[in-house]
Amino acid sequence: MQSVSIVSVVILLICLCSSLASSLDTLRQGDTLNFTSQLVSAGNIFTLGFHTPSNTNTSYIAIWYTNIDRSVYPDPVWIGNRNAPIPNNSSATFTINNNGSLLIMIPNRSGVGQNPFFELLFYYHWEELSTNTYNVSATLFDSGNFVLSNHEEEEDVILWQSFDYPTDTLLPGMKLGVNHRTGRNWIISSWFGVNNPASGAFTLEWDTSGDRLLVRRRGVLYWTSGEMRDYHIQTGEGSAIVKALDNIPKTDIFNSNYNFTNVTTDTEEYFTYSLIRDPNSDYRGFISGWRLNYLGDIVDDGGRPVIVQVSLCYGYNRSWGCELREQPRCRNQGQTFDRRSGYFRPVNGRTAPSVIDDNSSLSISDCRTICWNDCECAAFNGGEPGCLYWRGENLEFEQSLDGSSPQLYLLVPAPSNIVPASSNKRSQRLIWIILTVVIMVLLLSLCTAFFLVRRSRKRKREEEMNELLTLEGYTEETYELGNEGAKGHDLRQFTYASILAATSNFSSGNKLGEGGFGPVYKGKTPEGNEIAVKVLSKSSGQGLLEFKTELILISKLQHVNLVKLGGFCIHEDDKMIIYEYMPNKSLDFYLFDPSKRDQLDWGRRLNIIEGIAQGLLYLHKYSRLSIVHRDLKSGNILLDSNLNPKISDFGLARIFKQNTDEANTNRRVGTYGYMAPEYAMQGIFSYKSDVYSFGVLVLEIASGRKNSSFRHIEGPLNLVEYAWELWSKDSALELMDPTLRSSCIISQFQKCINIGLLCVENRAADRPTIEDIISMLKNETSSLPVPKHPAFITRNVVLEQLAKTTPENLSANEVTVSEIGGR
Repeated sequence: MQSVSIVSVVILLICLCSSLASSLDTLRQGDTLNFTSQLVSAGNIFTLGFHTPSNTNTSYIAIWYTNIDRSVYPDPVWIGNRNAPIPNNSSATFTINNNGSLLIMIPNRSGVGQNPFFELLFYYHWEELSTNTYNVSATLFDSGNFVLSNHEEEEDVILWQSFDYPTDTLLPGMKLGVNHRTGRNWIISSWFGVNNPASGAFTLEWDTSGDRLLVRRRGVLYWTSGEMRDYHIQTGEGSAIVKALDNIPKTDIFNSNYNFTNVTTDTEEYFTYSLIRDPNSDYRGFISGWRLNYLGDIVDDGGRPVIVQVSLCYGYNRSWGCELREQPRCRNQGQTFDRRSGYFRPVNGRTAPSVIDDNSSLSISDCRTICWNDCECAAFNGGEPGCLYWRGENLEFEQSLDGSSPQLYLLVPAPSNIVPASSNKRSQRLIWIILTVVIMVLLLSLCTAFFLVRRSRKRKREEEMNELLTLEGYTEETYELGNEGAKGHDLRQFTYASILAATSNFSSGNKLGEGGFGPVYKGKTPEGNEIAVKVLSKSSGQGLLEFKTELILISKLQHVNLVKLGGFCIHEDDKMIIYEYMPNKSLDFYLFDPSKRDQLDWGRRLNIIEGIAQGLLYLHKYSRLSIVHRDLKSGNILLDSNLNPKISDFGLARIFKQNTDEANTNRRVGTYGYMAPEYAMQGIFSYKSDVYSFGVLVLEIASGRKNSSFRHIEGPLNLVEYAWELWSKDSALELMDPTLRSSCIISQFQKCINIGLLCVENRAADRPTIEDIISMLKNETSSLPVPKHPAFITRNVVLEQLAKTTPENLSANEVTVSEIGGR
């Protein structure tokens, strides 16, 4: 029997302990909290209990962070009775009465009548919130929200919550804004003073009409956050998008792991924020609280940097969202109040005059405003209650470096003698006169400089136009194209108005592509002829030299496989080349598009290869000038209505003198992957440079793959190396574009691969000439030479070599990396 009793006692103790543990975060009807007991949220994040501010003898029911050192962050995040403190020696308790109301009970409190308690939270909302129920409890959650709920219904009904009655701190998940259904405004208000939690001078609210945060002091707007926008930021894992407010530093937003939200529905509009939680971080990964302090600054109790210093908004500056206000005439822009230790020296043997205003309704920010608006006020302090001012003329401040003297707020930067208001007005008038004269001189100088620069640009354009219509200077040396001189060019000059009309003001619908030197647009002349207009970008690096080169070369080159020039247009700094419109755009438009490449069967591809070769033969041998193209690639091969090829883009071409086989330059131009090794490495170019580019083109046409399509996969570095590996294993047919299986003639395909590999051999001397290539293509019976090991050129190798040979900065057009779109 005795053992049964012991077991019963143990079970009873366990039940009592379990009941106590389960109720650590919840206050039920009949439960009480006193000065030694507390509620702690389930995750041990927040604590609710009685709080006594430093240097005071009054207490408040409050919520604070459990895991933050109270000696470092002593202030709570929420206070229930901020404007009705209770004495420390009152033996007060916090409870829920039988009617379901939250109360602070103070025994023998005078003035309450027969009921020995003081109503706390529902005092002003008794009719709305009194429930006359017996199943009500209040729970402190890990969010910091203290929620009073009624459990009599089928579902719990929230009767009241602390998040609806914020004080000076905005917690993650708490709302700032308005509830249209209840008419409630969620607003944060600062403390009255450093140790006084009563409602202070500053408020933080959400402006629903402008989607921005506002800080006001006594209703006057001091600071705005600016609108909320999406902001792209780079992280260690790539780019991320965060919501940002214009006047809160965006790096601080991201580094402080804030996530902003703006919600607008039919019933409510509000701002809130949450934390991007990092389980591996310190307490800042889950603790935050935006506190509006008694100076108007917004700080974060989670140990983060100050969010915004509203105390620096004096009304004359707009930095970081400060709002402008009307200023006293005696105050200069740049003046501020600075807290310093020291005293004012006596004037004429008398103590510096000070004025005391013991109005208990004045906060320290009110003291600052009054002193700022008083032209004779040099410093102030706030004593709670009231203010202390130092006023007068010729006051001299003696600073105490060891901090032994009392602290006050001194107006700085201050001259040795504070200037009287009348003298200050004369000084300001003189300053305005000087500023006006300086501004007028600057404006006159700017207008003169603008006029001179504009006239210089106009003269330069006229000189360029005159030079354009002559032959001298369009290459590094002078070449005569014929006896007709400039008149022999036969170039048509289009007006800018006609180009605008032809291209519908360069509409996006008429844009054909984007090249290394600028965009290309389709147009239609009044005669009904379709044209292509290449607009040279100002940032492309193509100047008058390249512009004249392309104009004059194309105008003098007449071949079925070369694009035909239509004319040119110069408008201010813009240069445009007009040439025949190619309805099928460029070769790469078809060749590398899986949905279009089947339109290029083997017969058409072989015709394109032969056409490109014929065009090169004309450039190298049969034109009046021997020309190296230097930028031969699939994007520069245009296709007419019958898919016949035409070589285009001669802005980088070079003219060779007779009896000249090669030349050297420190200025590499062209596109990686198509550049011959001796040109990319040493700047040596020749006809064999074009042959190398032609070889890469042949391999691309046969395989349907870009030369650069291997850079992101294991194995070969590029198409040239891949083709060589297959050729070495006698497996060249594996290189064939799958869309060619039904139309391809095997012997012709193998011949083209053989020719392509001969063209990309490492030594220029080993490569065939363009005449040899055409002979190989036409001859059906003769055997071809066996190709040698080709050159494998990668981008990194080229960049390393360029860094060794050309230490100066390269211009924008020296190497074209992007693929030029079709026209």
